[in-house]
Amino acid sequence: MKNFSFMRLSIWFYLVIFFAYLLGPLVIMSITAFNSPSFPRAAPWECLTFEWFSALFQDERILNGIWNSVLVGTGTVILSVAMGLAGALMLTQIWPKLRATYYTIIIAPILVPGVVIGISTLVFWDRVNRMLGLDADSFLSSGLFLTIIGQSTFIASYCMLVLVARLQRYDNALTEAALDLGASHAQTFRKVLLPFMRPAIASAAVLAFLASFENYNTTTFTFGEYPTLTIELAQKVRYGITPAISALAFIIVLLTVFAALFNEAKIRRNELVAAARKTATVEELETGKLRLPGFLSSNMAAVLLVVVAMATIAVVGTATVYSPAQCIADVKETKRLETELRIQELLQRRADEAARRAAEEGEQSDQAPATDATPKPSNDSGFGNVFNPGTLQDGGTETPEEEPENSGSGGVFDPGNLQSN
Repeated sequence: MKNFSFMRLSIWFYLVIFFAYLLGPLVIMSITAFNSPSFPRAAPWECLTFEWFSALFQDERILNGIWNSVLVGTGTVILSVAMGLAGALMLTQIWPKLRATYYTIIIAPILVPGVVIGISTLVFWDRVNRMLGLDADSFLSSGLFLTIIGQSTFIASYCMLVLVARLQRYDNALTEAALDLGASHAQTFRKVLLPFMRPAIASAAVLAFLASFENYNTTTFTFGEYPTLTIELAQKVRYGITPAISALAFIIVLLTVFAALFNEAKIRRNELVAAARKTATVEELETGKLRLPGFLSSNMAAVLLVVVAMATIAVVGTATVYSPAQCIADVKETKRLETELRIQELLQRRADEAARRAAEEGEQSDQAPATDATPKPSNDSGFGNVFNPGTLQDGGTETPEEEPENSGSGGVFDPGNLQSN
């Protein structure tokens, strides 16, 4: 029992750490969207403000980037899902011995770096544009076209993986039965296979749009005159950002939560309706008196969806009447007073330091002896005191006179012999 409790606590501790690591940055960034400093900062908290949302919707570059991202994402979804579905169908119809090779070729774009795909897309279509003799501003050189083509090159592989997983559960007997009953291949695909693949197609479309919306490596070489949101955000980060970016991140997180809760609530409601119909009587089904469960009954996702919607409405309503001007003015005044106090403390510290140094210098001068500090020249010059200047002056060091030595040759060259007695 103790081991089971310890294991349970360990699992909960791991989940808390995991979700804190996963969602912590998003929570912190969402908080910075409501803080008044001009640089994204969660602490210290200053004033509650909604001005960064207004600044976001007034930023033309961000709005233009969002619009371009939606255009590129829509085109990428259409092209990627179509290529992914074709690849998935081909994989199920191809000769079994070639499936491994074909699968490797289709998956290869995922393994290629996005930078390589972006450069190769730009070079290839520029060469095609020149071969066709088109102008430099033709649609083949358009940033919108190149970005969609470049992103679809590898996003189609993701779509194919999703569609293959669904297609493996398809019963080919349904297609054979439709053909035996006189349906054409197009009718079989449209009325039998396509409805079965619809959930997978929706999932692949969502995946393709999200992958296109956040792509940067490939888009940075192909966007041309159509910079997407990721390109604009990267340029803003390079030159300085504001909490308006945090406001955009908060809106994206909020929309994601709305979509996830709505989808979960819808799935849960369908399960409850199916269970109610399964337990209903024939009379209730025929008369239409079957009471289906409400949208909020036994549906926690629906309850959370309503709570999030009400909280959003409350925040929007508060933003329309709340003004942080007085709070921001008080914060600025507090900062000004703190700055002045710090300046005064710094000046006082410098004055105290100067006084201390002056006192130390005074003590050193009082303790020094009152003697002539001029150094006297040394008499010892080396070489037996030959080059001592005192030897060349009168009154210098007296040395005993020595008798002149006989220079030889009988004293003929003695100087004394040249003088008269």
